[in-house]
Amino acid sequence: MDMTPKQIVAYLDDYIIGQAGAKKTIALALRNRYRRMKVEPKLQEEIMPKNILMIGSTGVGKTEIARRLAKMMGLPFVKVEASKYTEVGFVGRDVESMVRDLVYESINLVTKEFEDKIKDKIEDEVNKKIIEILVPPLPATASESAKESFIKTYNVMEKKLLDGSLDDKKIEIEVPKKAHVEILDSSMPFDMSSMQESLNKMLGGMNKEKIKKDVTIKDAKILLKGVASDSLLDQEAIKIEAIKRAENGGIIFLDEIDKIASGKKNNGQDPSKEGVQRDLLPIVEGSNVQTKFGQIKTDHILFIAAGAFHVSKPSDLIPELQGRFPLRVELESLDEEALYKILTSTKNSLLRQYKALLEVEDVDLEFDDEAIRAFAKYSVTANEITEDIGARRLHTVIEKVIEDISFNADEKKGQKVIVTKELVSEKLDEIVDNVDTARYIL
Repeated sequence: MDMTPKQIVAYLDDYIIGQAGAKKTIALALRNRYRRMKVEPKLQEEIMPKNILMIGSTGVGKTEIARRLAKMMGLPFVKVEASKYTEVGFVGRDVESMVRDLVYESINLVTKEFEDKIKDKIEDEVNKKIIEILVPPLPATASESAKESFIKTYNVMEKKLLDGSLDDKKIEIEVPKKAHVEILDSSMPFDMSSMQESLNKMLGGMNKEKIKKDVTIKDAKILLKGVASDSLLDQEAIKIEAIKRAENGGIIFLDEIDKIASGKKNNGQDPSKEGVQRDLLPIVEGSNVQTKFGQIKTDHILFIAAGAFHVSKPSDLIPELQGRFPLRVELESLDEEALYKILTSTKNSLLRQYKALLEVEDVDLEFDDEAIRAFAKYSVTANEITEDIGARRLHTVIEKVIEDISFNADEKKGQKVIVTKELVSEKLDEIVDNVDTARYIL
């Protein structure tokens, strides 16, 4: 997490074109979280996160910025849609469930980190169990010659197991019988989920029997890895670290916040809109939420809200909620040059993805520069005459152009196929020129 704001922005530049203001604001917000953890504990509690409100049309990079940052920093991150929540008393998701989602994400993240630390131990344990099945241990009364023979056989089997030559061989393994089906439903009321957890523990304690399965050694490695992980990992340490990580580093990306703003135009459509905002307020301000893994304080969770705000305005949110999102960034719409850079300058760009997909069929797909510029041009035109969906329009446009190449890939095996400006024009001219057709196809 020890990255300067400039390093954070440089990392984001590899994946997201433009939006310098949004990148700078979020980079500073994340760096301030790192700085907070370095100050004295008494002051730490006083330094609150500066929540961010991102305003911009769909497809301009709002979600991508937040998602990439969380991935880079190894922080628990959840993306939720504000429109899925309803006020208490209405049928729908309870707003506290987003915090439980974050805790589940944090548990998964920390578990994976702990597993990576003892990966060798887990693998050794799994291999040991499989070899014991392949070469059962000798009784204590075995003769010296039998022991020598056993050691030779054991070493041969161990070598074959490690080099993968036994992967397709079937063996019978024993795994703990599941006494229940785990329901990770974060929207379930907490008292009900607590009752379910108690019942699960009781059933688990009563039923400790194992079941036998005939599986290949390759599958046995996967099944036994879970058993070995459960026995070797310190679940309590994972829980403590996960709660701490969620509280101090967690990011909740609250999308479609504009859909719960009660502007004059949409007033009366949904009586729960303002109620959702009021339910959301204590979580964003800082409160305690009870989860399956313990209580979590939301005071230092970073909330990034985003919305297009075409119909409503940020000022249509209740004043208390507006005040909890002090940092505002407006993301610009993407022009032709920005779309061209998205296709040519980003890591794992769409063009690279299509090229890799067709390499599977032994087809060498190339795009000349004029064709790439044409993709950008037609995407901008389609965004202007229909709804502006930003960079997502590139998916539709490119797919339409290379659809036939992809469909007939088996006939072009071993060939080099170049997508030219002429091919792009041939496929898209008529569609883009006709507004009605463009609305349905692009």
